Amino acid sequence: MRPLSEYVNLPFLWVCALGVFAVIILQTVIYVRAARTAGPDLGFTKEDLRRSFKSGGIAAIGPSLAVVVVAIALLPLFGAPAVLVRIGLVGSAATETSSANLAAGTMDAELGGAGWTPEVFAVAFLAMSLSGGLWMLATLILTPMLKRGDTKLRSVNPALMAIVPSAALLAAFASLGVAELPKGSVHVITVATSALVMAVCLVLTKRLDAPWLREWGLGISIIVGLIVAYFAHGAGLGPAA
Repeated sequence: MRPLSEYVNLPFLWVCALGVFAVIILQTVIYVRAARTAGPDLGFTKEDLRRSFKSGGIAAIGPSLAVVVVAIALLPLFGAPAVLVRIGLVGSAATETSSANLAAGTMDAELGGAGWTPEVFAVAFLAMSLSGGLWMLATLILTPMLKRGDTKLRSVNPALMAIVPSAALLAAFASLGVAELPKGSVHVITVATSALVMAVCLVLTKRLDAPWLREWGLGISIIVGLIVAYFAHGAGLGPAA
């Protein structure tokens, strides 16, 4: 039997990975062109669109760094093609590893353990792919339904739909943060530090009249949070082994 390293780097998997990123690049081009076309009709100037694209790109740096760190950690388990495909489509390391771990458990194996054979890898990778594929299928089906509900709510109370998306986004991120708190003191310190840094960035944005600081705030808070988490673990504040 060939070693696992040969299976995780099969040319077919590289073709799939390149295909995924080709689709992502194509979608990006389509969305950017659509925004530039629809912008003037909505009152957006070219400067507004340029500032929006720049803000979005800068705000994506912080989360992207987190994804890169996760991808590097998953490389020994799944290989470069599989990690690129899964991270490129979903981006949630918790979702991907949970699916793979459950699949490996059905074959009495653990991720990266002694039983991590090519057969277990194939089953785990299939489970990850099915999980991500069904998630996208559900999004494709449910989005039109949610859009109809959005239209009805706007007809009843337009101001309501200005509040609901912001509240939903705030609740989603808050739930993710709160879920980390019971895991240990390091998680508490990291969440609190990241929130404090983001708050400081927002305050300085207003006082210094520096909009760029708001754009970089998310990335700065994530990087500072990672640094604090690293030193907190080094100081022995993590859970007992």
